[in-house]
Amino acid sequence: MSAPPLRKAARAVAIDAHRRVLLLHYAEVGGFWATPGGGLEPDEDYPTAVLRELGEELGAANVTLVAQVAERCQDHAVAGQLVRQVEKYFLARIEASDVDPARATQTDNIRARRWWTLQELRDTRETVYPRGLADLIADLLSHGPPEQPTVLR
Repeated sequence: MSAPPLRKAARAVAIDAHRRVLLLHYAEVGGFWATPGGGLEPDEDYPTAVLRELGEELGAANVTLVAQVAERCQDHAVAGQLVRQVEKYFLARIEASDVDPARATQTDNIRARRWWTLQELRDTRETVYPRGLADLIADLLSHGPPEQPTVLR
């Protein structure tokens, strides 16, 4: 059996000045919360893709990309097709006032947006992807970006 086709994706760990992270609620697979982001376009690099995705999904402006902070490789379905997704996560500084859903051009299956505190992430019983996000955010808030991206499972 051959490996699923490769899909590259860029995701944002978007944190505001109040130390909250922005997550999106998707209606797929019973509903889950995840960081904003999506697949790379042909000839697009990861930083360019994450900024484009923030604009498309959130109508975001005034985003500062700080550094790549994590990566993950996982097989899962995208638009009904099994793919091997290689994700790179970037710390993005953004304020809630710079998110304007009216400017969003591709909201996909996004049902809600929410700014979460670290404690809310730790306490929730809802499904949040990627797994280990609360620990990653705790490290970012305490120590800043890691020297090498954290590998998420």
